[in-house]
Amino acid sequence: MNVTQSTAWGLPAYGRLLKLAAAASFIAAAVACMLVFAGKASAHGYISSPASRTLLCQQGANKNCGAIQYEPQSVEGVGHFPESGPADGQIAGAGKYAELDAQTADRWKKVDLQGGVNTFTWTFTANHATEGWKYYITKKGWDPNKPLTRDQLETKPFCTVDGGNVKPAMTVTHTCNVPTDRTGYYIILGVWEIGDTGNAFYQAIDVNLTQGGTATPDPEPDPVVLPDFPSSVWCSGHSENSITMSWAASTASAGINNYEISRDGKVVGTSTGTSYTDTGLQAGSTYSYTITAVDRKGNRSAASAPVTTSTLPAAAPAPDTAAPSRPAGLTASNVTETAVSLKWTASTDHAGVQKYEVYRDGKLIGSTASTGYSDSGLSASTSYVYTVIALDAAANRSDSSAPLTVTTKAAAPPAGTTGTWDGTRIYLAGDTVTYNGIAYKAGWWTQGERPDISDVWTPVSSSAVQAWNSSKAYNGGDKVIYQGHTYAAKWWTKGEIPGQAGVWTLIG
Repeated sequence: MNVTQSTAWGLPAYGRLLKLAAAASFIAAAVACMLVFAGKASAHGYISSPASRTLLCQQGANKNCGAIQYEPQSVEGVGHFPESGPADGQIAGAGKYAELDAQTADRWKKVDLQGGVNTFTWTFTANHATEGWKYYITKKGWDPNKPLTRDQLETKPFCTVDGGNVKPAMTVTHTCNVPTDRTGYYIILGVWEIGDTGNAFYQAIDVNLTQGGTATPDPEPDPVVLPDFPSSVWCSGHSENSITMSWAASTASAGINNYEISRDGKVVGTSTGTSYTDTGLQAGSTYSYTITAVDRKGNRSAASAPVTTSTLPAAAPAPDTAAPSRPAGLTASNVTETAVSLKWTASTDHAGVQKYEVYRDGKLIGSTASTGYSDSGLSASTSYVYTVIALDAAANRSDSSAPLTVTTKAAAPPAGTTGTWDGTRIYLAGDTVTYNGIAYKAGWWTQGERPDISDVWTPVSSSAVQAWNSSKAYNGGDKVIYQGHTYAAKWWTKGEIPGQAGVWTLIG
């Protein structure tokens, strides 16, 4: 890597920096996590020292940071800053994380930093071919109560590092000369330009800048005690959609700042106490949790031993006992000699109506999922009573609809019919009359013998259905109605009751 810096502040040991940069350019890259962007793998990384705004969000020192608290390495936006890149006012969040763009004099925790030679460390979770790194600082007299914009930053970076378009190591450190002509609150903006995606990663560092060695480092105990991992972790509660994890407190010489909670290997939250409730889970599902302690210096413990636990199974739904509403508005249309079309208004049900049952004269004749039904095979000039019942998926049945009486049309007399039967008139063999909508033909001379009860008369049509009469003889194929049912004669019969004698076959 080639290191270039603004000469306004000088650069001690410049030759040593060139050697360090050249050596870093040959470090082999670790295998990166693969994410799609413009057809190529994506990178991820953040400034871990001095602690950036995003890292302090993850550690809990910065509050109300939004989703970036779980992935400080993901502040990625359009590259080639400042010519392009995020819009003014959206630089800290790279146009993606609006919470990072909030800006007041006391919004963010500040890191103490002395002007002059300082090191900046990038930690990568997925390294990538790199164009270079650039470091900018806000101008003297900038307004810390306004969003970060280009005109609040110095025009040129105070430090640049050439990436050579190769993958860096998973951790790289740059030695840069921070300006010594200003003190107080300033923002240092680090930009990692990716070599082959056109994107860059943005890291804002909020610093309390001092000069002349006035910053006093925190005292360190001797020896330094790093955080120990939580040795006891358990599930202290669960529901259908949440799990509460608890653990024994860790210790560290710098004090414990917070704990990271990981579910199935991914950080899902942080806690400053010794418990955490993970929500939005699937009922009856199993998850594995580990806990990591983080001290106030940003040191992290090893992860605890994994604990596997489950959410409660989903409660069985209450049985459906509510019946659909009663079908209403039952009407008939397209009534012919032998058929009728029925319509009704849909019933309502909290779980939905599954089907309707249609009844004729109290007997089930069919079912349908729609609100209409066509009944056929009826007799002419005959009255029928229809009702409809709604059923839901749990087989709950509605009350029956209001009954609807429908009378079929009379059968048209066949050609050659002499008219309606007249009991005073003499008829000869072959004469045809109609009686109760049915056409009959005389077999011989007759007078006063009613067609529906006298053997002298036979129906003209084989489909004609007569009311059965015990005194009338019927031939094979004749059809009669008896007690609401239709029967057909197998052979000649007289006086044998339909439904009781084998000569009759039930057909409807």
